[in-house]
Parts: sequence; C-alpha cells; structure tokens
Amino acid sequence: MIDALGIDWSLFAVGAGGGLVLGLAARLGRFCTLGAIEDLHYGGNAARMRMWAVALGTAILATFAAALAGLVNPDAVAYLGPGAPTILGAALGGVIFGYGMALAGNCGYGALARLGGGDLRALMIVLVLGISAYVTLSGPLAAPRVALFVVETPAAPRGLAQGAGALLGLPAAVPGLLAGLLVLAVALLPGRDRPSSGQAAWGVAVGLAIASGFVGVQAVIEHGLAAAPLASHSFAAPVGESLLYVMTASGARPSFAVGSVAGVLAGAFAGCLRRRHFRWEACEDPRELRRQIGGAALMGLGAVLAGGCSVGQGLSGFAALAVTAPVVLVAIWLGAALGLRQLIVGFRPAA
Repeated sequence: MIDALGIDWSLFAVGAGGGLVLGLAARLGRFCTLGAIEDLHYGGNAARMRMWAVALGTAILATFAAALAGLVNPDAVAYLGPGAPTILGAALGGVIFGYGMALAGNCGYGALARLGGGDLRALMIVLVLGISAYVTLSGPLAAPRVALFVVETPAAPRGLAQGAGALLGLPAAVPGLLAGLLVLAVALLPGRDRPSSGQAAWGVAVGLAIASGFVGVQAVIEHGLAAAPLASHSFAAPVGESLLYVMTASGARPSFAVGSVAGVLAGAFAGCLRRRHFRWEACEDPRELRRQIGGAALMGLGAVLAGGCSVGQGLSGFAALAVTAPVVLVAIWLGAALGLRQLIVGFRPAA
C-alpha cells in the first residue's frame, strides 16, 4: 500500500478505514458516549454503557494482542509520551469537555456522525470545536496550556501496563491483555441491561477500529520510515486539522487524522442511506444554537487540556492504558452528568 499510495495517503487510508467503521457504528449501532450516559442516568438502562465497555475491552485486548505479536510498540504510543497532560490537566479538561458535550448534545465524533446524516446544526458544532481546539493547541492559549498542564518529558512511558509489567517482571502486553479481558467480562455479565448481540457486535467493531489505528500507523512508520505519531482515532484537534487541510490542501499533506474524520463522515452517510434516515436539518431555535456553540467551544478547550476527547482518551488512550485515560474518562462522565442535570432538571435545591 505504501508503494502505491505513498506515506501520507497510506496514513489517510488507515484513518479512513477505521473512521468508516466508527461512522457506521454511530448510525447503525447507535454507539454514542453521551447517549450511553443519558440512558444510564435518566433512562434507567445501562445497555449502551455496557456496549461502550465492550468497545473499550475489545480495544485494550486487540491493542495489546497486537503488541504481543510485535505489530504495535506500546512504549511509543503518543498518549504515553512527551506532550501528555498532567493529571490535573486530564481531570480539568475532562470535566470541561464533558460539560460542553452535554450542552452541545454531541461529542466531536457524534457531531461528525450527525453531519454525515444531513444535520446542519452539527456543522456548526464541528466548525467551532475544530477552531477552539486549535486555539488551545497552537493558538493564543497554547503557551499557558503547556506551562500549566503538559508533562514535557516523562522519565518513562506513562502507561498502566508498563507500570504493572515492571512491578510483576512481565512484558507490558501481559497485564494489558488481562485488563482487556476483565473489562470485556464485566461488560458482558448476565443481567437485565446486558447488551444485545447486535450492540455487542458493534462494540467489538468499534474496539477493533481503535486498535486498527495503532496497527496501521505502526506499519506505515516501520515500512515507510515515517515520522508520524503512534496514535489512533480522536475527534477534537483532528477536526481542526481536517478543516485546515480542506482549506490548504494544495500546500498541506493528508494524514491519519484527516482520513479518520473523512471516514466517519462517509460511514455515517452510508449508514443513513442504509436506514433511509438521511435528511437535511437546521436549527430553528437561537437559544439552542447558542448553547451548542458554547458547548462546542468548551469541548475544544477541554479535549486539548485533557490530551483527547471521549474517543481520543476514552477509547484510544485507554486502549493503550495511558495513566491519564481513566482520569479523563471519569471526568468526562462527571462533566456530562452535570451538564445533563442542568438541561433536564435544572439546579434546584433539594426539598
């Protein structure tokens, strides 16, 4: 593939392939982080949350199985190395992102999936999210962000599997595999809210898409001698990168991130056509639009502070067992729960 496409388009193809699966999962499998949290807290149903856990367990298991097979170097994963956020940045950024996600009604991944189905409200979320992320990543907020919330040069990869492996005298892949199996076992425990076979299948597909990002990028790095970060799917800063690429393609190069965003749009579009759900939608309520714009701006800020979004840290970073990933995931959950409470029941004092 590298000989035919070159390094940049090979990275784009790897991202697009996984993104296509993620877009289909959003539209055909109703895979959604905010939807899972809302179902759990206000619908009394944990099936989609356990579906999300199936995706996470599969991503961890497949990533460390690939590491054991020599297809992924877990020590080189971007979420573990230079530029990783501090624990404080991960927690604060996660809460900000989760709260913004609730206000916007979608994360970046969900907004792309809705945009692929013709929802023009999601277009505004995507644009504001991408710009806000780049303002924080490399714009006016970059210097204070790095000074306050970034670990410049960690002494060792900041991975839970690496730490457990060093403690037990085992390769990092062994505790990684055990962690993946444990998460999968809990997600599939019998019970009223156990995910259906269809939900479980889509969860597995999402997890494999996340792992495929690491495997594909590693292959391009090794065989093409590419200087690319070893990362997988994320939808905050990559949305901004994709916007820049669309505007400057004649002088810019395609990348995994651009391919991932394009793949989600294409997969969501295909899924909508399959279900005959595609339709153009616009925002008719200025208050709703104002809330969504504010939420998108908070998501861009929070995701960069945290080192990733609900997919970037919650699935991709967690698949590599980055130290910050559980912190970000819990913080996103708390922020989203706070935002949903404000929208659904308000902040009324208890009687």
